[in-house]
Amino acid sequence: MNLLDKYINREFTSYEDLKENLKINIPDNFNFGFDVVDELAVNTPDKKALVWCNDHGDEKIITFKQMSEYSNKAANLFLSLGIKKGDRVMLILKRNYQFWYAIIALHKIGAIAVPATHLLTKIDIIYRNNAAVIKADM
Repeated sequence: MNLLDKYINREFTSYEDLKENLKINIPDNFNFGFDVVDELAVNTPDKKALVWCNDHGDEKIITFKQMSEYSNKAANLFLSLGIKKGDRVMLILKRNYQFWYAIIALHKIGAIAVPATHLLTKIDIIYRNNAAVIKADM
């Protein structure tokens, strides 16, 4: 069973049909990291999950298998640092591909990712940390 069949009620014949009849089945225990990324890693391990590039011509292609493995490693790192389900973690990782390992890892452990831009000032970071009760900044 593919992921669409698992979470979408049926195929649609038109946009209007989709608008009127789409029902998404999301189980109470749904976890994007496990239920989507890891499942794709098992079923299509060599399929591209992410193509990252920068202004200098650097490129990194990450498969679903790699995304699963690296997000598991990141999850274990977060757990070793005391991050647990429900904790808020602010991610300030610019446009680096490692952001995706981190955010999927936080999904896997049930922590709350709070993405933030690297353009925040010191005052902005302090305010957001206090207002959101951030447990860790990465």
